[in-house]
Amino acid sequence: MDSSNTRRDATRRKLFEAAVTLIAEQGFSSTTVDEIAERAGVAKGTVYYNFASKNVLFEELLRHGIELLATSLQAAADEVADRGGSRIDALDAMIRAGLDFISRYPALTQLYVAELWRTNRAWQSTLMVVRERAITVVENVLREAVAQEELSEEIDIPLTASALFGMVLVAALDWQSYQPDRSLDEVHAALSRLLQGRVSGRSA
Repeated sequence: MDSSNTRRDATRRKLFEAAVTLIAEQGFSSTTVDEIAERAGVAKGTVYYNFASKNVLFEELLRHGIELLATSLQAAADEVADRGGSRIDALDAMIRAGLDFISRYPALTQLYVAELWRTNRAWQSTLMVVRERAITVVENVLREAVAQEELSEEIDIPLTASALFGMVLVAALDWQSYQPDRSLDEVHAALSRLLQGRVSGRSA
């Protein structure tokens, strides 16, 4: 049973990788199940065995990708907490984790950002759910920071969480597309200064 599940998970990962790359390259409507199967190196029937339709595959792709991101952000925050760091330090670590994730999965990030602007997709509700999954992680750390008086209780936590999340997404995509010569350290340092100076009120 474990071996069967492992094989299925491996197949689904290959399908996810193939789908996200193709959809990022040529758009959802132009990408066919045949192309996804060919890129993944599997039979067309394998796609339908794992996913009822292309739409279902895409929805699961979004859920899978954002879950990976949310897990990465939470792990970064937990690591800081374990060593006794502040909640501002945790937010900074989450920024770096987000940048690192996007640098490893640029096509997924491009796809996610592109779909956020569309309102006529069948999976719009799924997009809202996966967005909330990632932003909730940031909101929780912000609430802890307010509770510990590291941040002012006057801040709008949902909006601040969205702003931080969006800052990382846009900065990372700009970095990958237009400033690829910059290192992860450089990009993180720039965003870290914004966090320290504009959110916490401390100088970098």
